[in-house]
Parts: sequence; structure tokens; C-alpha cells
Amino acid sequence: MLRTRFDRRTILKAAAGGTLLLLSGKPFPSVASVGTASPAPEGRLSLFHTHTGERLSVAYRNGSGEYRPEAVSSLNHFLRCHYNQQVTEMDLRMVDFLHAVDLSLGGQNEIHIISGFRSPEYNEKLHREGRGVARSSYHLLGKAIDFRIPGKSLAALRDAALRLREGGVGYYPGAGFVHIDSGRFRTW
Repeated sequence: MLRTRFDRRTILKAAAGGTLLLLSGKPFPSVASVGTASPAPEGRLSLFHTHTGERLSVAYRNGSGEYRPEAVSSLNHFLRCHYNQQVTEMDLRMVDFLHAVDLSLGGQNEIHIISGFRSPEYNEKLHREGRGVARSSYHLLGKAIDFRIPGKSLAALRDAALRLREGGVGYYPGAGFVHIDSGRFRTW
């Protein structure tokens, strides 16, 4: 379900974007792309999953800003729980957040995924092992990703995500990743 935030910042961004679209003569993007962190209509990601060894290069949103169902399905499968192969629908706001972080760092980076969706069984296992995971983690809802980008410092990733102020940003230099999620803006 699409949930749009109606705060001052979102309204100003939408008004500015609408004005630019009107002046450009281009058609409006789909409702699904409104209010996302991504500054570009097209959404393209290059991903490597550190647990499965899989790679995915995908344009999940076309140049008109519309999500491509087959590409979104590929993303859902790629970001599945690597522990038991369970798949869920990933929150596209979080995917757009990841895309915006990538773009702010030059774009077209290969993003290394440490964790996307986590099944309840896997999350509970990690919790029992004392791995520091939250019992009610956003990973359980398909609303979080832990990642790194080779050649970019974790501090640069964290700072890029913080500048966007689109959701939660966790910094884990000891574990070698940054966490982002599509919850409210907060940091740790």
C-alpha cells in the first residue's frame, strides 16, 4: 500500500516538481513515484548479494517514473531472506531511498547487499544468537536494507543517506555496512 507523507518538505518538493513538469511539456509520472527520495524518474540499480553471490542489474522504474512489475518482482526475489529463501514484497520507498543514495554518490555503483528481507525465523535465530537485531526489525516487513558500496567509505554512505532524510539510517562500521529503512527519519 502506498503511503504518502504530507509534510511541508514533501509538498514543496511536489510543487516544484510539478512546475518543472508543466514547463517541460512531459507527461506526469505515475502516482507510485511521487514523494520518493529519488530525484530521477528512472530507477536503475546494480546489486551484488554478499550471501548468495548473485548479481542483479535492473531498471525497476522506467523513464516516465512508472514501476516495472517484472523488475520489481526480480528485486523482491533478489532481496529475499537468504536463510530460507522466503520472498516478500519490498517497500518501494526503501528501494527508491537506496537508489537516491547511489545517485548522490555518482550513480551506477555496484551496491553490495548484506541483508534485505529477513524471515521471522531467521530474525529470531539472529536475536537468540545475540547478533543485535531488533525483534520488530523493519527487515521483517521488507522495509530495510543493510548495504555497502566498494570504493565508498561507510561514512560517505551514512552521510548521503542522512542528507536525504527519507528514513532510518544506522551506521555499523564494525560490521561493515550501513542500514537504511523506510520508517520515520531517525539515526543510530
